Amino acid sequence: MAEKQIWQKIGESFIQEYYNQFDNTNRMDIANLYSPVACLTWEGSPVQGREAIAAKLVGLPFKRIKHVITEQDFQPTMDNCILIMAFGQLQADDDPPMAFHQVFMLKFQDNAWVCTNDVFRLGIHNIPV
Repeated sequence: MAEKQIWQKIGESFIQEYYNQFDNTNRMDIANLYSPVACLTWEGSPVQGREAIAAKLVGLPFKRIKHVITEQDFQPTMDNCILIMAFGQLQADDDPPMAFHQVFMLKFQDNAWVCTNDVFRLGIHNIPV
């Protein structure tokens, strides 16, 4: 097996750190993983800025959450960023597990890789039959 590219290693480290903080902390410190002017779209609701993102994540209506990542894909971009797609399941409190998809864009700023864009969606399909 070929050695992983540096952008794959950076992406994997980010995913591990992000979901560890999301699941095991009060989520306030997760703001440090975002750029100061980052954008988040959570289930169709956009917010911008590190503090607004932290407030959104801290204010989510559950006490406990656990993410299980089943797949993650990474791509380098032409402007030296890293595009990440994470797939998996999450369980909030005593709710049944639900599928989710999350996309991140990482950029190297001020000697660190930070998230500039984040889009989250549950994998729920309410299609009338």
